Amino acid sequence: MTPRARLLELDRRHLWRPYTSSVDHETRDPLVVVRAEGPYLVDDTGRRILDGSGSWWCNNLGHGHPRIRAALERQAASLLHCSFGNATHEPAVLLAEELVATAPEGLTRVFFSDNGSTAVEVAAKIAFQYWQQNGRPERRRFLALEGGYHGDTFGAMSLGDSGTFHDVFSPLKFPVTHAPAPSDASWEDVARFVEAELEARGHEYAALVVEPIVQGAAGMRIYPAEVLRRFREATKKADVFLVVDEVFTGFGRTGPFWASEHAGIAPDLLATAKGLSGGVMPFAATLASERLYDGFRGDKTRALMHGHTFFGNPLGAAVAREVLAIYREEGILERAEAKAETLARRIQEIASLPGVLRTRSLGMVAAVDLGEGGYLGEKGWKVAAHALELGAQIRPLGDTLYLVPPLNIPDEALHALLDILAEAIARA
Repeated sequence: MTPRARLLELDRRHLWRPYTSSVDHETRDPLVVVRAEGPYLVDDTGRRILDGSGSWWCNNLGHGHPRIRAALERQAASLLHCSFGNATHEPAVLLAEELVATAPEGLTRVFFSDNGSTAVEVAAKIAFQYWQQNGRPERRRFLALEGGYHGDTFGAMSLGDSGTFHDVFSPLKFPVTHAPAPSDASWEDVARFVEAELEARGHEYAALVVEPIVQGAAGMRIYPAEVLRRFREATKKADVFLVVDEVFTGFGRTGPFWASEHAGIAPDLLATAKGLSGGVMPFAATLASERLYDGFRGDKTRALMHGHTFFGNPLGAAVAREVLAIYREEGILERAEAKAETLARRIQEIASLPGVLRTRSLGMVAAVDLGEGGYLGEKGWKVAAHALELGAQIRPLGDTLYLVPPLNIPDEALHALLDILAEAIARA
């Protein structure tokens, strides 16, 4: 048995991979990755494969950025980990200061965690507990959007409405009101629903939770900035907290540093992960307003009783600080503007290919719909198989193909990725 065959045999025997059916696990060999560099994954044969899905949407600066590696090595030489409950350390303190400086106005407090689901759960718990201990215990409900995805932990699942992902867990979710998705209504109708619901029953709600501008797992569904502005106005009028899930959309993925900036709004709570560490470490943060922090002042009974072992990990904090420095010093957002224009132009050209229903893009996000089968559709997987043969890994959302390349992807690599996508669609 060859080393590769042995590895794959052990994979099938012992691993339980995410979002993977047993049929696929047992019949489809996964890509065996041995290293990565820039926009490329390198497999066990030495073949360089473009990472079109950004290793699940987190690889904003390319694989193996030398400055991120160096920051990780420097921090590893001094402090790998310590409890963050009764101790502090320089990487976390300075990172908090830098995050606040980049954040929408009014977000002054930072709660570190280790993944996007948890960052959203922390935001929900903060919003809920605030009202419970500040004289408004009737504010127990949450409002969110159909088609939303906020993670796979129970609270995040409840806030989301991802159908196939979480239907089996429905009996275990807490009740959430979901505004109708635009597959059934226009975004104008969605905005009106939120406005009417908060006007009529705002006194019952703790928070509105949304993905700003792009609903990722719903198929990279893009909505107008004016809708997000109306969400913010409605929550302010009803004194309901607005939580924006910037786990995917933050760190320049849609153009500005935060997708919320498209609408010129400042939320009460913001969740970030993925690009926060450049896709290198399991690291996340929830940013909150001073008003919210003040609502927890007092003795131990008023504290936020939430924390995991690796919250505030110094390795993650050091890497995140270096990521922010790279954005500033290498002009990542400014340089990405031209790349986003290229992506938009090339993806629009793909719209004319046979079998393509529609295309869309925003910043460094692009999507191609091949059908209406949703996440369980097979059309995207057929294209993905051809793309891998041609040299690009593209993980579809069922009948929707998407690209989320690094913001600093070289121009020739970006064109190569789009060439492969077009050819793969034509072959399918």
